[in-house]
Amino acid sequence: MNIQIFGRKDFDTKKAERFFKERNIKFQSINLNEKEISKGELKSVLDSVDSVDNLLDPKSKDKDSLALINYSPESTKFEKILENQSVLKVPIVRNGKKATVGVDEKTWKKWIEEA
Repeated sequence: MNIQIFGRKDFDTKKAERFFKERNIKFQSINLNEKEISKGELKSVLDSVDSVDNLLDPKSKDKDSLALINYSPESTKFEKILENQSVLKVPIVRNGKKATVGVDEKTWKKWIEEA
């Protein structure tokens, strides 16, 4: 397994890190406040979660950017999210080409069973 956790210093990101730590699974942690997710990585995540709207955090503190993205045409939403990564729902957990957005222990357990 090749686990990457994109997040911030928040409760849900720490919960994801703790989940893998408790199971002795190595992971790479990337703080989105220090380093943004690349276009290719975000595209890979989008392929796993089906919809651009699934990437958005409805509780984002950046209400203006969130509103702008929500009311943008579908064709421009991805680029706007890339420019305003503060609206991303975290943690984003990648396992190769698979990914989850938010805390999703059920899927993470399935990944471990399949490994």
